[in-house]
Amino acid sequence: MQTDPHLYVDADACPVKPEAVKVAERHGLPVTFVANAWMSLPRAPRVRMQVVTGAFDAADDWIVAQLEAADIVITADIPLASRALQKGARVLGPSGKPFNADNIGNALATRELMADLRAYGVGGGPPPFGPRDRSRFLDALELVVREARRQRSSLLAGAAPQHPPMAT
Repeated sequence: MQTDPHLYVDADACPVKPEAVKVAERHGLPVTFVANAWMSLPRAPRVRMQVVTGAFDAADDWIVAQLEAADIVITADIPLASRALQKGARVLGPSGKPFNADNIGNALATRELMADLRAYGVGGGPPPFGPRDRSRFLDALELVVREARRQRSSLLAGAAPQHPPMAT
């Protein structure tokens, strides 16, 4: 297990790429952007692009396969958020809304309801993404990174041997 959490970004249509890199760099965290096609990203030493090909959920599958407890996922994809939470990751939407065990069930149900309404021609897309959303995301990611670091430290401390070393 790595000592620091890893930040994974579901990069297709993610509006907060520069903000994610800014926070990750401040904390020295590695960042992997995952998408179905190559895209231009903010440059930084710990930033990596992972292009996946194949099935519709290939990026989601790749992210979930890499996750360790206390890693961080940024996504607006609610099914991916649910899968990441099951792996023990921290999950944050681009609007700054955290997904957790208390709200993921409701988010999945709302997603299904909205899909049904759109199928009948009712409703529209999300509201425009603005500066307040970016600010809210930066604040929320800062908090999530601190929580993930504490969680990772606790996990590593718990994984340490509980018995004293043998005398030689």
